[in-house]
Amino acid sequence: MKFDVLIVGAGHGGAQAAIALRQNKFEGSIALLGDEPELPYERPPLSKEYLSGEKAFERLLIRNAAFWEERQVAMLSGRTVTAVDPVAHHVTADGETIGYGRLIWATGGKPRRLSCDGHDLAGIHTVRTRADVDQMVAELDGVTYVAVVGGGYIGLEAAAVLAKLGKQVTVLEAQDRVLARVAGEALSRFFEAEHRAHGVDVRLGVQVEAIEGEASVTGVRLAGGEVIPADMAIVGIGIVPAVEPLLAAGAAGGNGVLVDDQSRTSLPDIFAIGDCALHVNRYAADSAIRLESVQNANDQATVAAKTICGVEAGYDAVPWFWSNQYDLKLQTVGISAGHHDVVVRGDTATRSFSLIYLRAGRVIALDCVNAVKDYVQGRKLVVEGLVLDPVALADTSVPLKELVAS
Repeated sequence: MKFDVLIVGAGHGGAQAAIALRQNKFEGSIALLGDEPELPYERPPLSKEYLSGEKAFERLLIRNAAFWEERQVAMLSGRTVTAVDPVAHHVTADGETIGYGRLIWATGGKPRRLSCDGHDLAGIHTVRTRADVDQMVAELDGVTYVAVVGGGYIGLEAAAVLAKLGKQVTVLEAQDRVLARVAGEALSRFFEAEHRAHGVDVRLGVQVEAIEGEASVTGVRLAGGEVIPADMAIVGIGIVPAVEPLLAAGAAGGNGVLVDDQSRTSLPDIFAIGDCALHVNRYAADSAIRLESVQNANDQATVAAKTICGVEAGYDAVPWFWSNQYDLKLQTVGISAGHHDVVVRGDTATRSFSLIYLRAGRVIALDCVNAVKDYVQGRKLVVEGLVLDPVALADTSVPLKELVAS
């Protein structure tokens, strides 16, 4: 087999790359290779509506089978690429050689696993694929106690769903606050209080020493000896970018594979997009980062597709993220890391407010909780890096768009 464009990874980025190629009049052959049996589907609902049973899997599909057939995108499902030969322009997938003219690497990452004693017991789960969540749901009837290791978005979203389903949930976070890697302290404290108000036991600054149980998990032992009862454990401690074959083939990188503004790697005719792509981002003070978001995957996919089609394009998209927990909708625009000051816009007690992050006086990010207008209007503040009066930013009687105009 050989394809003009081979896309490895059938998540958001891979799917968008195939769509964008056809939108930009690419007429060559395209294949979308993924390690799951399903058609490309949305990942964010896995820890939210899909886990809770509110959304059937069919509603998660990015496009139906007819869409891919009409656009002549070959689906190579249930396959894993183990090697890349950038000179011969082919990959090896499950022992089979597949040639390419251009290669788009969109593999995302694999969930980081625990390495302590008992890490391989039954009843320990990650939330990355449909199969992961299906297995969790299949076990839930016999579960009373759930331990969630990791207080990031995935862990907190899963905790919220399981608490609503009546499970007794404990969140175990190694740092001194939840969401420590992605948000300011005020937002962390707000979500800790919300989870506790819904009956979740949030433990901060704790270290997991071992998972206890015979064949299946029965508890999580912390450093110091305390055992948290658990019939199920969910591990949400980040991902490891799935780039080993590219790095082995000589691609520049480390924590991801390094790409330029057109999503090109250092290897000829090979692009990388999404969670696994290490890129310089102006919204992160021009540091090299990986962005684990649908926005980033889709935008980099479009840039790569346009570049392949000979259309001038460069990646310069403002990052945005979201999280749904209970009846709270958190929307984030920009990257708050490295901020100097935080402006609280509104009253956290009302459960509708925004946090506006400043670096050297410039607006670099907003976290908006049940505050859609702030999120929409605040985007321009971040894109333009405006210097605004903190007092004016905090005044909820003045819409943010008026501050832009002034």
